[in-house]
Amino acid sequence: MGGFKIVSDVEKSPPSAEWKDLPLFRKLRHGVGKAIGDFGLIEEGDRIAVAVSGGKDSYTLLLVLEELRRRAPVSFELIAVNIDSGYPGYRTDVIEGFFRKHGFSYRMVPTGHYAIIQEKRRPGSSYCAICSRLKRGELYEAARTMGCNKLALGHHQDDFIETLLLNQFFVGSLKSMSASMLADNGIITVIRPLVYLAEEDIIAFSRQADLPVVCCCCPVCGTADMQRKRMKRLLKELQVDIPHVKNSLLKALSNVHPRHLLDSSLRRDSTVTEKTSALSLNSNLLPDPDSTVSQQISD
Repeated sequence: MGGFKIVSDVEKSPPSAEWKDLPLFRKLRHGVGKAIGDFGLIEEGDRIAVAVSGGKDSYTLLLVLEELRRRAPVSFELIAVNIDSGYPGYRTDVIEGFFRKHGFSYRMVPTGHYAIIQEKRRPGSSYCAICSRLKRGELYEAARTMGCNKLALGHHQDDFIETLLLNQFFVGSLKSMSASMLADNGIITVIRPLVYLAEEDIIAFSRQADLPVVCCCCPVCGTADMQRKRMKRLLKELQVDIPHVKNSLLKALSNVHPRHLLDSSLRRDSTVTEKTSALSLNSNLLPDPDSTVSQQISD
């Protein structure tokens, strides 16, 4: 596993004001700050591994979190982590140069994933599926060994919405992603602070800030999953007549009514919860027999 590089305060240079003062960056910072507040993503004393692949989303995530860290009323640490899957031509030197330029503590993790994928991947199956599983496991291990309790990933608003639609259309499941969830290892909490950020804003910011975006260099680099592409096209078409459709779909993920779904386990859980709540409410509404004044419940 690659060495863990810590840059001292003397070596650190503050992020360039050329992009930090951009109105768009302030918009992104506000969106991430709102997500942190709404979902309790960051707390005092957190040590957060930030996954950085060299793409627009992960660079933006790291820069915004660092700016919020500087301003936050709570103390927390950030450590950038890059997983090199071993694809020929992947420019880890560019990513490491970015870390050094902006004074981030970081770890570069070289792996042999490419060889594993070549051996194990079924013909015609997705590179991204097996690659992401291997990379996620490596990220969990890196975060654990660095003493981090959280792992920040760069999934944005569009990722949440597209995943919701993909699961409904092709899997028959009503699910997407969580802004915060305990990983399968039971140790690391995965957080997604970009949940409120639109991909188009991240693209625009990456161009304005001239971020050194690099391709992962896998055989399908630069080509989106075909089904995900279909979701993107569908959403774009819907936005013509329903401009707020993305915001509405994202809001739906936090506005769930289990009683109006067909999952029987949800209905049972909902019924028990409602009965318990009703009993509690009724007991609270009973007039105090020792009180000289009591109101009718109907009032």
